[in-house]
Amino acid sequence: MDKVMALDVGTKRIGVALSDYLKVIAIPHSCLMRHPENEALAEIVKIAAENRVEKIVVGVPVNMDGSIGGQAKDCIDFSQKITGFDIILEDERLTSEEAEERLRERKIDFRKNKGLVDMESACIILEQYLGK
Repeated sequence: MDKVMALDVGTKRIGVALSDYLKVIAIPHSCLMRHPENEALAEIVKIAAENRVEKIVVGVPVNMDGSIGGQAKDCIDFSQKITGFDIILEDERLTSEEAEERLRERKIDFRKNKGLVDMESACIILEQYLGK
């Protein structure tokens, strides 16, 4: 059995989450710096290889009207640079707001560590995918 990885790709950071082997639970893994991009891509491939990942779900922040804006296009372009894995694009509208709310509910102060929001957003993206 293999795992599924989810990425919340931002302009500065990339949140990473992994599923369990049964593909039921989303677990926060890490937050990577986006630049230099070749190092971020290499780290994603390394994490995927170490964790027997078969699919990578990349969150795409589609506009509320369903159109593809600049940030969504950037995420799609980034996903096309990841090779060797099945890549799935997942609509991730409003995941950052939901991630912040979840962290607040758990009384986790994320204001000085935005990477926590990115990892939680990656979990939400993965949960959406796994729930389909």
